[in-house]
Amino acid sequence: MSTDLQRYSTENQAEAIAAYAARRDLEIVRTYADEGRSGLNIAGRDSLRELIADVQAGRADYDAVLVYDISRWGRFQDADESAYYEFICRSHGIAVHYCAEQFDNDGSLPSSVMKSIKRVMAGEYSRELSSKVFAGQCRLITLGYRQGGPAGYGLRRFLVDEANEPKAPLARGEHKSLQTDRVILVPGPPEEVETVRRIYRMFVIEHRSEREIASVLQAEGVLNDLDRPFSRAAIRQILGNEKYVGNNVYNRVSFKLKRKRVVNTPDMWVRSDGAFEAIVDPALFDAAQVILAERARRFSDDELLHLLRELLGSRGVLSGMIIDEVDGMPSSAAYRSRFGSLLRAYRLIGYEPSRDYRYVETNRQLRLMHPEVVRRTIEEIEAVGGSVEVDRTTDLLTVNGEVTIAIVICRCRPTPAGSMRWRIRLDAGLAPDITVVVRLEADDRTVRDHYLLPWIDVGPRGRIGMAEDNGLDLDAYRTDDLGPLYHMLRRHSLEPTA
Repeated sequence: MSTDLQRYSTENQAEAIAAYAARRDLEIVRTYADEGRSGLNIAGRDSLRELIADVQAGRADYDAVLVYDISRWGRFQDADESAYYEFICRSHGIAVHYCAEQFDNDGSLPSSVMKSIKRVMAGEYSRELSSKVFAGQCRLITLGYRQGGPAGYGLRRFLVDEANEPKAPLARGEHKSLQTDRVILVPGPPEEVETVRRIYRMFVIEHRSEREIASVLQAEGVLNDLDRPFSRAAIRQILGNEKYVGNNVYNRVSFKLKRKRVVNTPDMWVRSDGAFEAIVDPALFDAAQVILAERARRFSDDELLHLLRELLGSRGVLSGMIIDEVDGMPSSAAYRSRFGSLLRAYRLIGYEPSRDYRYVETNRQLRLMHPEVVRRTIEEIEAVGGSVEVDRTTDLLTVNGEVTIAIVICRCRPTPAGSMRWRIRLDAGLAPDITVVVRLEADDRTVRDHYLLPWIDVGPRGRIGMAEDNGLDLDAYRTDDLGPLYHMLRRHSLEPTA
């Protein structure tokens, strides 16, 4: 079940299942429950995964699985997925009973037809609910209210009531408690507001690059909203976000029904201009957008190669770092995207590096990705009420003063036969409680999946080699996203005992 206030609460399901078992003289020997988890996919459904693993491994000490109704397998968008999990149980000699359905799961034609219809209806319910929620969010955006996400450097979230009267500021990780309350953005501390304006002045008037601006702020010891030194990416985010001129923009990225994340075109954005108090002069913001747009303009292949030849002529050597440091030069990522790799672009202009730079470039890309992954992880942990301390030397996260977490990004190593391999090194010196492994696809940019590896189980190995399928001893820790980690770290209040 995904929320508490519904007929699908685990307590209500347990009562209905117990009554069903009593009527049929069945004894309940084990219970699997996923509380507060979405049924859109199996990610984060630890109990369901455990049930399937027990059945497949022959550990199931029962003859039947009692399910409240068909939708409790999940409201999958592919109706065959819930059928697949039922098939696994039945193929291992374990019957499946649906306790709240109006038919017996006896394999008859009416039963099979009803199950198919119910599975489709479960997925359709999620689609309809998603559409209604999205429409409601869009309406609130047009009314000038913030819909989720951190405020960002220089801004703060502020709570207002249904009459738009101010109530209280919201600290990082805090959420509104009343459904009728709304959230807006207001200017943050004066020193942060001035830093944002200074970033725009350095970029537009002094013609400094994002990297140079970040270096200036780092030298001065200025920290961003996550209490970390400014990076080039953080400066770029500030320069391109319309919230600094008071515009409320939504739906730039879609992740509906927990499926593929999609970057939407501007015509699909939902916006309300002038919704908040601006902290940057609109003329200065527009000038910054012109500069960014000129940098992002699409060069032809010939233009890209011409610029690369000129850079080679002036520097005598090429690398991704050299390309990225030159103002006005397309990024190394643009060359990789257009030509498949930097090495292929080098060959097209007749340049052969004196050494193999492939792993150097890949490792550099991983170093650039790591701070962003850490930042997003911290935000999500704080969003569920956790507190995070970061060791700036090791990037080790300490959550709630109790749990230590290390984040490792693992690049893919294709074999000559075309299969994929990953090599993971666990830091014995740090010995974190949990190592979050982010496995990448063969392009070394797209996240494939995650592994949440507890040190007590896998840490002593030191190094782990992974394939696409690794058996239950490793794949039991696999998850599509980090939802299970955030659920585990969620803070819960305890009622006092007598």
